[in-house]
Amino acid sequence: MPVQTSDQKWAAQAAAGDESAFRELYRAHVRPVYWIAQGILGSAADAEDVTQETFVVAWRKLPGLELQGESILPWLATICRFQAANRLRRRRRDEAHTTDAVDETLADAVSVEEQVITAALAARIAAEVGGLSELDREIFRLCAAEGYAYQAAAEELGVTHAVVRNRLSRVRTQLRGAVKEVRDA
Repeated sequence: MPVQTSDQKWAAQAAAGDESAFRELYRAHVRPVYWIAQGILGSAADAEDVTQETFVVAWRKLPGLELQGESILPWLATICRFQAANRLRRRRRDEAHTTDAVDETLADAVSVEEQVITAALAARIAAEVGGLSELDREIFRLCAAEGYAYQAAAEELGVTHAVVRNRLSRVRTQLRGAVKEVRDA
């Protein structure tokens, strides 16, 4: 029987109504989802709202999810892009009703090309993180996703501050390279 990843386990438990498992998914992926929303919307307040909306939709749709791969992030990224596109349409409609001049800089919706790039980027990041050693994945999760300080992560994992700092630096360099590959493609 294949070993389940954390995302697969948490998603299955959350789909069965386990709120603590859903909180684990939220903690693990809230920051990447926020970054996607911020990149599309360009507004911190809107990105926060869309991030929350993304997880509300995910909670509703989890019972029907058949997780492809180890990470739930590509699925969350897709929900986020649709929520952000809806937000942009609402913003444009509201501005059209309140002013005579429509802001020319506001996109009608997220372009297909941007959606493909964002999906490819999320998949590439998920693949890179999935390919890390268990220690590196835990360091990345604690520091990048959950906001732990290096020393706190070191204590949690039973390693030194220097190990956390050096490994996280390598992981970030690796992820920057992956992001650059997707953007340059």
